[in-house]
Amino acid sequence: MLFELLIALSIGIIFGTFTGLSPGIHINLVAAFLVSISSILLRFTEPIYLVVFIVAMGIAHTFIDFIPSIFLGAPEEDTALSILPAHQLLIEGRGYEAVKLSSYGSLFAIPVIIILLPIFIFLLQEVEDTLILVIPYILIISTIFIILKDKNKLNSLIVFILSGFLGIAALNSAIKDPLLPMLTGLFGLSSLIVSLKLKSKIPLQQTKIKINKRELISPALASFIYAPLCSVIPGVGSSQAATLSSTLIESTNKKFIVLLGATNTIVLGLSFVVLYSISKSRTGVAAITNQIIPNITFNNLLIILTVIIFSGIISFFIALFIGKLFAVNISKINYQKLSIGVIIFLSIITLLISSLTGLFLLLVSTILGLYCLNSGVKRINLMGCLVLPTIIIYLI
Repeated sequence: MLFELLIALSIGIIFGTFTGLSPGIHINLVAAFLVSISSILLRFTEPIYLVVFIVAMGIAHTFIDFIPSIFLGAPEEDTALSILPAHQLLIEGRGYEAVKLSSYGSLFAIPVIIILLPIFIFLLQEVEDTLILVIPYILIISTIFIILKDKNKLNSLIVFILSGFLGIAALNSAIKDPLLPMLTGLFGLSSLIVSLKLKSKIPLQQTKIKINKRELISPALASFIYAPLCSVIPGVGSSQAATLSSTLIESTNKKFIVLLGATNTIVLGLSFVVLYSISKSRTGVAAITNQIIPNITFNNLLIILTVIIFSGIISFFIALFIGKLFAVNISKINYQKLSIGVIIFLSIITLLISSLTGLFLLLVSTILGLYCLNSGVKRINLMGCLVLPTIIIYLI
């Protein structure tokens, strides 16, 4: 059994590395395909091995998916907020530092998940309803705080409201996977277009980076507070958790990247604990896990926790290795041509997945992202595209 578990874990990490490096290919897509052929696979293997594969793939993905966001400006839902802070570090020759910061954040998530495991098991059923009641008010208060912190409060409010209505329209449309064009436009293409306009050049990247461990403490603690909360509430994920957590720390690029790394891994890891505790799926991979093993046992949960620990540690070193490869070679590439290539690639991916309507959403989102950048407003206000719909859903 141990050998089979190790094989499933290793293959999961490989696939998670691939999905993390591939814009537009999400772990949910691979996991859903796995479920579609599970009836065939289960003739040759046990359900727990498929679950181990999915868990390892998901955890590896949260470590690796920052790399294309940092070096290519190609975001996913979980990494969209990282683009501007990471891009600024990249322009300063410190792209590898951004990779290390996000990786340390994700690594910090592992002990957090272990610490919260017994709390979730014994208390979650008791407090779930209360948490669902308070989450919209926490989001409202945090949003007001973020807007008031911005120097240009009016533009900040305008960006939040416009992105919020954009999110409401997109999420209630018939567009397949609307988050892809919306977040790609708001955070990805808008950054790439500004880089083209400014004729940004990527300098030689530093690879001998020492991380000040003190810089990790406050963002790690901030993620410890809000990420567990958002892992419980349906429809509230790592993006909203990062938005909330950002109100608790001094807003610096490096701290924010650590915060995002920690939040993404905590939310995903705890979703399996939530599945065991209250039998509810809060992430796509948890939902797919529930389809393979409808009733997660405590022994299953212990195996999942072990996989989270080992895949997290291994993925940490993989992320640093791949991040260094990118850092060494990115300055050798014509960044103007690379940016144009990424814009074309993301547009084609959007067209293939979300059709022409999705391409129109990509255009509108890009325009709003450019408005935000040109007005000097903090880009976290663009998360209104997810925060405002969430508030409305829980208030109605």
